[in-house]
Formats: sequence, structure tokens, C-alpha cells
Amino acid sequence: MFYDGNHTYLIEPEENVTSPEDFHFHSVYKSRLFEFPLDDLPSAFQQVNITPPKFILKPRPKRTKRQLHRHPRNVEEETKYIELMIVNDHLMFKKHRLSVVHTNTYAKSVVNMADLIYKDQLKTRIVLVAMETWAADNKFAISENPLITLREFMKYRRDFIKEKSDAVHLFSGSQFESSRSGAAYIGGICSLLKGGGVNEFGKTDLMAVTLAQSLANNIGIISDKRKLASGECTCEDTWSGCIMGDTGYYLPKKFTQCNVEEYHDFLNSGGGACLFNKPSKLLDPPECGNGFIETGEECDCGTPAECVLEGAECCKKCTLTQDSQCSDGLCCKKCKFQPMGTVCREAVNDCDIRESCSGNSSQCAPNIHKMDGYSCDGVQGICFGGRCKTRDRQCKYIWGQKVMASDKYCYEKLNIEGTEKGNCGKDKDTWIQCNKRDVLCGYLLCTNIGNIPRLGELDGEITSTLVVQQGRTLNCSGGHVKLEEDVDLGYVEDGTPCGPQMMCLEHRCLPVASFNFSTCLSNKEGIVCSGNGVCSNELKCVCNMHWTGADCSTYFPLNDDEKAGITLSGNGVAGTNIIIGIIAGTILVLALILGMTAWGYKNYREQRYVMRIINIQLKVLNPIHIFGIHTCNYKSGLLFLCCSSHTLILIFHDLKMVILIMVL
Repeated sequence: MFYDGNHTYLIEPEENVTSPEDFHFHSVYKSRLFEFPLDDLPSAFQQVNITPPKFILKPRPKRTKRQLHRHPRNVEEETKYIELMIVNDHLMFKKHRLSVVHTNTYAKSVVNMADLIYKDQLKTRIVLVAMETWAADNKFAISENPLITLREFMKYRRDFIKEKSDAVHLFSGSQFESSRSGAAYIGGICSLLKGGGVNEFGKTDLMAVTLAQSLANNIGIISDKRKLASGECTCEDTWSGCIMGDTGYYLPKKFTQCNVEEYHDFLNSGGGACLFNKPSKLLDPPECGNGFIETGEECDCGTPAECVLEGAECCKKCTLTQDSQCSDGLCCKKCKFQPMGTVCREAVNDCDIRESCSGNSSQCAPNIHKMDGYSCDGVQGICFGGRCKTRDRQCKYIWGQKVMASDKYCYEKLNIEGTEKGNCGKDKDTWIQCNKRDVLCGYLLCTNIGNIPRLGELDGEITSTLVVQQGRTLNCSGGHVKLEEDVDLGYVEDGTPCGPQMMCLEHRCLPVASFNFSTCLSNKEGIVCSGNGVCSNELKCVCNMHWTGADCSTYFPLNDDEKAGITLSGNGVAGTNIIIGIIAGTILVLALILGMTAWGYKNYREQRYVMRIINIQLKVLNPIHIFGIHTCNYKSGLLFLCCSSHTLILIFHDLKMVILIMVL
């Protein structure tokens, strides 16, 4: 690919065409996808009946740097990363002259172009972390139905793919017998069985748009067709159209604002937790200037132009400048690590946990959430997968913000009947009656729903029933809303509460205890995290202010001045280090006290000399700067207690001695 100042051109090798001298011929195309400034590139995909060209470019994931603030950023402003793995099927391999190199180069080009599309509007990067090409044969039968292929591909991922990624997408050389050029699970990002998609072969820039659209489905963005037709959303580019719609005459380049808001809603509801960690590995070898700190690098602020915007004063040629600790990240300010406990990412809902800086890294802690089973939305909901599940929220999500869940009596009256208006699923052509205890886990009933759902396709007619209970007329309405062939939103979601300490799973109401959720450490009374913190999805206690330890059982009071330096409500690791250091230090101190008592004191003059040396050392060395210490407190029996995440300094007034304890 090259740019002449006006247009972007793509170079493509001609297949099966060589000269007598065995030279390979290439075609040069003017790209229609990039006939606009690169800074204006958007972020998603659309199915289009135009097949433009392709380019070959070594992928160099470049990162839009975070602007650093002491105050935490919201999830919309923070850079997100989709760690993507691509699998090329055997027909794709055959289309590229039976060459793994050519096949992989093509796939990298597609991902590169999709990354450019995502970079601007969604503040999200697509980072290629792994690739697999089936040179011998397909690993499973590729169906002409993209939904069947998608299901089989996700089974293959579960059973055979070991590489870690946020999503895995199949590039198939097949042409699907469908109006869709691919398929992907809505909101499936981060899930082992739902985080993926399939995409059919096309010219590079067209397939990049296809990949962008299927990835958009994974991150909660849905087709715009109905919203565009109704005028609820508008596409400003009438010529190219918008990525998630069917309008336009050219390759789409932009998301609508509705799409951007859908993505933000997805993130703010607890979706996409895996998108906030900076990738630890890339597919290609380390390269200074790609914006990722790799082996042999101390820092990487990106291209020279990106470094000018941020990081140039801290990082030169991937080496930190003198006295610099970092060059970028939510926990880096003016080339220095933010103090331990500085909040860098607020919780987005009742099921989320805010993250804070560790004091020894420029990156915010990984995005975590509460373990499944916690109450949320008062006591109306249950946390499941980082989201607060209630029937009310589900009704609003499908039918709009003005809709609410129907009264419990609707469920008790209709779902036990086993009809189109109330059931617990369908067995072939027969509606299944709900057991009495399972009625709240069956057909989703809402009040005053409209004729058209806000997402998906209505399968059949809306069912609307009025029932009377104790003089009240209740509206009990529902509908089967399909996102994919086998996904019906018309039923109560798994994880939704159906009674005290009860939740739904596959149309059954089960005790939360029966799910055998793993949990964090408890105190002697069996209280998780000692009641002084919450258990995260990583099964680690996240302690409240003033508490620390693996089970949050140790009280660690701080005054107002110290709170600016140490906050123990982060991921618990730094707090755990401190308490381990204190325990180890106490044991060491007791041993030293016994030894010193047996040995006796030096004479008074020697004691005064030692004390003067200590004072001089403290003034000259300044432990706050030497050891990165955040706070020093006067304590009973001590002259000073100074501590950081890695160092504990005890200066005993009575023994006139300094003890350094390094916490690993």
C-alpha cells in the first residue's frame, strides 16, 4: 500500500501469471475504501455488494495514547483493545496459491484495515495476537449456512484452540448461501463460546469491512436497518452509507451515532471487561514504535508523530529518559507512577469494581467485576457475568426505556399454561408448560410494549393479554425476538433472580447455592472477605478502605493526609504485600529485640552517636525518594514507620537502630 498525497493505492499479485524470466506480475489499484482522510476513519462493518481491492502491509498495531489525569476516566474515553485471533480455512489457503505466507499476509492486511476503521470512532484497537492456517484440510465441515459454521467453529475453539484472545474469527474461502457475508454472536466478546465470528472471502478492503461488522456484533453493536428506516438514526454519508446499515452505494466508512451509543451502553452495563487490558503479546516480532512495550523495551510511545503528542519527554527510542519511570498509561503522570490507590477506572454499575493504581506500574489494574451471585439494583437483581440481571432491565433492553416487566401474577397465570402466550420453551411444535416454581424463568412478559423491538427481528406476532387481579387490570405482553437463528430474547435470561437466593438457568429456577460458585477467602465465621470487601471474578478479595490482607481481615487505618498516598481499595495485591511485610517485620523485630537485650546497650555516648547518624541518614538519604515511600507515621515505641508497596522501614526510638524490610 502507498499514498501519493491524494489517493491510497493497493498492490496485489496476479494469480498464476508469470513471465518467461519467472517474474511475478502485480496489479495496482486505487483503494475506494480509503478515499477519505485517515484521521476520519470509523469503526465497524457492513455487508455490501461491491468488491474493491486489497493491500499488503506488515501489521503494526499502533495505540492511541491515553491522556493522563489524576481523576479516573470513564470507559468511553479509555482506549480499548480487541485481542483477535484469525483462523484461515483450507479453501482460503488454496485461494492464496497454497502459500501459508500469502494467506497470513492477506489476513494481516484485512485486520490492519479493520483496525484503522475502529481507531477513530470507538477508541478501540484491533490487535492481532495469533493466527492459524489450515494447510492440510479443514478441521471441521464448513457449511454454506454461516450460522451452522459459526456454531461448529466455536466448538472447535473450545476444544482445540489454546491461544488466549478476546475473540476468534474464521476467514473462509467459501461463499455462504445467505444474504449475510458472515455471522457473529451479539455481545459475545470475552466469552469462550460466544466470542467469535465467521467471514467469507472477498477483496481485502471489502473483507475488512465484513470483519469490522462482525466484530461490532461481538461488542454489542447491532444492525441499523430498522432505525435508519424509521429515522431514529441517521447516516450522514448518503453516498457510502453506514457500516451497520444497508444504505449507500459505496463501501461504508462510518458508524452512526446510535452504534457508538450502543457500544458505550454495552460497556457501561458491564460488557467487554476483557477489552481494557493492554495486550501482553503480539503476533509479529517486537518492533520499536508500535506502541506496545515488548521484550527489550522499557517504553514505547508509538510512531514519532504519536510520541510528540504524548510520551516524547519520557521515552526516547523505546528507552526511558533519565529519572523517568513510565511514559504512558492511566497510572503515569509526568513520567512518574501515580501513587498506590489512585483510582484509575470507576465502577460502571453495581456489579463492577473500581480499579486503582498499584504504585509500581503505569497501567491501570485489569478490569474486574464482582463474582456472580452478588445482589444488585437494591436487592432486585443478581450479578451475572458483570451485569445486573433483572426482568425489568431485560424488558427495557428489548422494547425500550418506557417498558417495564409485567407483574409477577402475569407469570404465575400465563407461563404455567404452556401456550403461545406463556410457556417455558418449545419442544418441536409443542409449547412447554412451566413448573410452578419456574414461572419467573419462562416467557418474558412486559407491560405496554410497542409493535417493533429495538433490536433483533420479531418472530411471529406480539402476544398481548390483559388479566385481572384483585380489581387491577394487568398488561402481560411478550414476543419472540431473534438475534440469531438459535437466540431468542423473548425468554427470561439466565442469571435473572426468581426468588430469594434463587436464579434462572435454562428456564428453571434454582438456588444460587446450587451453582457452586467458587468464592474468595473467608474469616473464621465463614464471612467472605471478612465482610470488609467484595470477591472479584478472579476470586480475590478487593478490600474496602482501611482494610487489607488476603481476606480483608486486617484493619489498616489511614488519616486524611495518608489517603492521598495509600488506598487499600484497589486489587488487594499492594495491601497484601504491606501486611506480609508487617508480619515478617514483626517477627524479625522480636528476634532482634531479644538479641539486643542479651547483648546490652552501648554506652550513652555511643547511643547518642548512633542517633545522630540515623537522623543524618534520614535527612540526607530521604527514604521517601530513595525507596519510593508514600507515607511515614509516628507510632508508639517507634520513631518512624515508613512504608511503600515494596519497602518497610522501622526506626526504633528505644533501640536506636534502623531496620529495612524488603517485601517481594
